[in-house]
Amino acid sequence: METNTFETNEAAKDGQTKCPKCGATDITLNTGTGMLRCNFCRHTFAQDVMEDMKGGVGDLVGEQVSSGAADISEAEDDQTMTLKCTSCGAEVVINLKESSQARCHWCRNKLSVNSKVANGAVPDVVLPFNMKKQEAEQLIGDYVNKRKFYANKTFRSEFTTDNIMGVYFPYMVVDMKGHASFYGEGEIKTGSYTRKIGDDRTETVYKVDKYDVMRECDVAIDDLTVESSSRREGASTKGETNNIINAILPFDTENCVKYDANYLSGFTSEKRDVNKADLQPVVDSQEKEAIKFQLNESVKQYDRGVRWDNVDVEKTGEKWLAAYLPVWLYSYVQNPGKSNQLTHYVAVNARTKETVGSVPMNFTRLISVVASIAIVLEALAVLLIATVGKDFKGEAKTVIFAAPLVIAAIIFWVYYSKYRNTGARHSFESETKIDVTNINGYDNKIDHFETTNSSMVGANNKSVHVEHMKRQS
Repeated sequence: METNTFETNEAAKDGQTKCPKCGATDITLNTGTGMLRCNFCRHTFAQDVMEDMKGGVGDLVGEQVSSGAADISEAEDDQTMTLKCTSCGAEVVINLKESSQARCHWCRNKLSVNSKVANGAVPDVVLPFNMKKQEAEQLIGDYVNKRKFYANKTFRSEFTTDNIMGVYFPYMVVDMKGHASFYGEGEIKTGSYTRKIGDDRTETVYKVDKYDVMRECDVAIDDLTVESSSRREGASTKGETNNIINAILPFDTENCVKYDANYLSGFTSEKRDVNKADLQPVVDSQEKEAIKFQLNESVKQYDRGVRWDNVDVEKTGEKWLAAYLPVWLYSYVQNPGKSNQLTHYVAVNARTKETVGSVPMNFTRLISVVASIAIVLEALAVLLIATVGKDFKGEAKTVIFAAPLVIAAIIFWVYYSKYRNTGARHSFESETKIDVTNINGYDNKIDHFETTNSSMVGANNKSVHVEHMKRQS
């Protein structure tokens, strides 16, 4: 595809946002409404919603990359800049590696970072906070309080919502139009029967029809959203539970407005540090997975599953925008300074109120409770065998003795998952806004066989492949 770049920040070149009512430049964000507020006359207003965010992908053709999504030049990686205030003439020094916003300390005018930073450091759009800190504190407090029984003792005594921060995290928002073709095999169960194995065992045999399957469709994907920070790749790292931030997606990106530094007032922000090329494999794989899940309705007759062997997505258009999206974030460092130090996060989507977190566990308490349950269940199993054991065969006795350990393991895993959320993630395959049309293809029967497998070997139509970013050398 031919690549075209387009500017999104022309209107912000002078660095000033003026109150439309009185003309003042002392503007802040009202977190209760998501609107900008003039601190002089108290008038509230909002920037225009970005035209590209108003829904649908339209007649998207070619690859379009916005100024905010352009590659970050090496010169921007480590620079201190002096910005001249266009309102009063004062000069202010800022480190662009730490911040993409600045305010004049004399007249409080927002300084023009946009006009000084070439590409990539300033996003195209921002989704404003519309949730007050007090509400986020309540949500995070409720989340933690529901998990205090098995929480780490030190954490329980130290937990406070005082350190909750509002953070704008960087994301890429991608639209795509194209045509997809999926080729593979599917299996349908046509019957089954039971046969004996030895003197006291049986097995189920399934009768199966195998088909050669193909599906093709036109596809339009709107606002696929991926992280654009190398620190967060949608998965936990050894020392941080940062998958939590991925898990609070999706955001209502259709309400993003044109970037204005006034929306960042009172919040921290993280700069994007990866380029489009780093994220392209992530976007490509998520687009394919989202299409695959949409096609499941068209292959529902394959009750044993479908194994897609070849997938081809021919893109006719793709558009990239850089966005700041709002998160209320709580963090807690467990075992600080030690080799097993781990930072836990509880995050709140500042638009949808979705709350996901990781709470440090008291494993001694959890193991003690689970072990006690296992001992009681094992005693009941022994009693059962002793009283009516003559009615059970050897294999049945083994199952009865093993059941308490299996139940104990399940209880442990349920609570561990509830507290630590190691597998929490954004279900992009079902939550992405996608329109699949003109579905067609073929289904050719190629075989009939019998098997003891209850489902198709290698079926992948309902499993998810999650690709992480690969930094370019």
